[in-house]
Amino acid sequence: MEPTPIPSGQQMHLRRLRDLSDFEVADGSPDVRGWAVRGGDGKKFGDVHELIVEEDALKVRYLDVELDQTLQVDKRASHILLPIGAAALDEDGDNVFVPSLTVETVLEYPPYTEIQITRAYEEAMLRSLKLPLPEAGSTGFYEQPSYDEQRFYQNRRPAELANGFRRRDTPAD
Repeated sequence: MEPTPIPSGQQMHLRRLRDLSDFEVADGSPDVRGWAVRGGDGKKFGDVHELIVEEDALKVRYLDVELDQTLQVDKRASHILLPIGAAALDEDGDNVFVPSLTVETVLEYPPYTEIQITRAYEEAMLRSLKLPLPEAGSTGFYEQPSYDEQRFYQNRRPAELANGFRRRDTPAD
């Protein structure tokens, strides 16, 4: 069965990494799925559930975060997406930090349903994080610091690595 693409504002180009059987987390980049996500107050508000990637660019664009059950959110609102550049990795522990969110403010963040990522939703996320929106008519929506993988991975991988995921090596015939 062919994986269903996540609809997006730009021609359905965003996919869950788990749906791309030919791809994997790149060597030298930590696989952050399952890692604790902590806000600017240091308190845990969830765990990284999945990576949302732009297949053609070989870039991770979002972290799909499953909110902690202690927050008592509705099951339909238990996931949020975070632009990869809005978060940072802990230098030592398996933690993802999002300085612009706290346990309280994450409850006001737009919830994510796995079937849609529209440009309006992407802009709502940026506004919630108090991050700038790209200029109207801009062709490079993901060409801004909020989507910079290197900002996210900088504490845990060599600077010369360009991508957070890669095509799997296929064995030679």
